[in-house]
Amino acid sequence: MNESNGNVLTNIAPGSAQRVHLVGVGGTGMGAFAGMLKAAGYLVTGSDENVYPPMSDMLRAWGIDVFTPYAAENLDRAKPDLVIIGNVIRRVNPEATAVRERGIAQMSFPAAFGALILADKHSVVVVGTHGKTTVSALMAHVLVAAGEDASFLVGGVTINYDGNFRLGAGNHVVVEGDEYDTAYFDKGPKFLHYRARTAILTSIEFDHADIYRDLAHYETSFEQFCATMPADGFLAVSASYPHAVAIARRTSRAPVTTYAVNGKADYRADGETFAADGARFTIHTSDGATEQLLLPMSGYHNIENAAGVYAAALSLGLTHDQVAQGFATFKGVKRRQEVRGEIGGVLVIDDFAHHPTAVRETIEGIRQRYPERRLWAVFEPRSNTSRRNIHQAEYADALAGADLATIREPEPHDKVPANERLDVSAIVAALNGRNVIADASPDVAELLHRVAVDARRNDLILVMSNGAFGGLIPSLLHALSMRAESQQH
Repeated sequence: MNESNGNVLTNIAPGSAQRVHLVGVGGTGMGAFAGMLKAAGYLVTGSDENVYPPMSDMLRAWGIDVFTPYAAENLDRAKPDLVIIGNVIRRVNPEATAVRERGIAQMSFPAAFGALILADKHSVVVVGTHGKTTVSALMAHVLVAAGEDASFLVGGVTINYDGNFRLGAGNHVVVEGDEYDTAYFDKGPKFLHYRARTAILTSIEFDHADIYRDLAHYETSFEQFCATMPADGFLAVSASYPHAVAIARRTSRAPVTTYAVNGKADYRADGETFAADGARFTIHTSDGATEQLLLPMSGYHNIENAAGVYAAALSLGLTHDQVAQGFATFKGVKRRQEVRGEIGGVLVIDDFAHHPTAVRETIEGIRQRYPERRLWAVFEPRSNTSRRNIHQAEYADALAGADLATIREPEPHDKVPANERLDVSAIVAALNGRNVIADASPDVAELLHRVAVDARRNDLILVMSNGAFGGLIPSLLHALSMRAESQQH
């Protein structure tokens, strides 16, 4: 074991610890990592303040004991050789305190993942402001569909595998690389621990205003990531973000390959057409070859991201036919343009979009796939960045692609000063001035009633939030069902 900062480990040999306890196991990433460790043969326990479905059900199905609430006594029950601390855990947490006092070996989730899962594997890391979950899920599926028996850990539930992780016997591990901080004892970005040999950098735009001061500060995390790339590695970068390309070329020892849709790049996608079954397009490779592909998704951003996956897959030795098969059989990720139901002619789609670029591209992609429907965007600015007025004008521009827009006004947040808060009323006024029927309310029940009553046959309700939106979607589906039943009588 290599040790630094007291009992905080920066590395550990796989198998040198047998009993592993995860503090903060109820989170999506931590819960999935617990499942991977269990599948890898470790004796795994976890703790959290509360654990809710679906993660509580998944942990139970995997045979992982979970203790609630946090307490020093949980360590007596778990008897861990190693404790993994989630990034939501503060230094004053009673278990975190007990771990330090007892001198039990501890690691952050990213450091432990790097040491216990990625050691001696070929790590394929997807980073960037936008698209990480979908791109990493697509990359993983392409490898698995090609028979590579890859492992993966991504930030959403993949529909092909009904989960956000897979532990395979193959050499490749695909991981979604997050630029958010790692643990209370490691405020650096998570992706620095992921030992990338192949990487895709999708985009760089300012985000995570709660931990980064400004764009320049935010970019330093990607500079650090690119600097971790080995000389014999492979780094694909979206040419739509020239500054990202410049950062990669300035800091990466690995050669940099660019990709784009309808732009100049080493791998270029064009000739796109959109239909209900997805996007068809042509890809031009770095050696001049031209190939046809089908991706069961919509949106120029998804085609561009697919071009990055295509480039990375070929660098790993896959053939065009293998990649094409992977693309065509990809079912997507839950909460990424996910159809939740169609009731009474009203189609409800769920998406994780919260940054204005993601909101704009999601609306654009949905319009391409369903051009005949009236599009009603229902948006919750929930993240720390989206609650701020940093992107005030950009949100109005992004939502202007809808026919109607309904916005949940964020509740006051102690981390966002009053003079920095997003002015939702100004967005509504701007949209109404651009012939978009727009309204807002802080009350989810009021928003739900408005949509459920006013939605018309052939409408498409696009719900966008990086959270649960107060249970709006299941409540909306129920309300639409009740409405449809009443209309039949």
